[in-house]
Amino acid sequence: MYAVIKTGGKQYRVSEGDVLRIEKLDAEDGAAVAFDQVLMVSDGDQVQVGTPVLESGSVEAEVVGSGRGRKVEIIKFKRRQNYKRALGHRQPYTEVRITGIKAG
Repeated sequence: MYAVIKTGGKQYRVSEGDVLRIEKLDAEDGAAVAFDQVLMVSDGDQVQVGTPVLESGSVEAEVVGSGRGRKVEIIKFKRRQNYKRALGHRQPYTEVRITGIKAG
């Protein structure tokens, strides 16, 4: 059984027991989180597709931890102009473990 959920402007295909990194949520470690924007649920041959979301679908998860991703380095450079700029960015994330999928 798997589901497609939408969170943080992105879509994820999740199954029970999966651990994934999503955009930062305001939740403590060990807290339960529910995703109500379920776009699709598949259970073997039965497939339910929302228009755009399933009304009775939900996915439960547990917050495992949070952190910051790898550094993305941005460099601007123009030759022969004495112009060089360097900048870095680390995107914050929340790591969650999927505990249940409900397709009502």
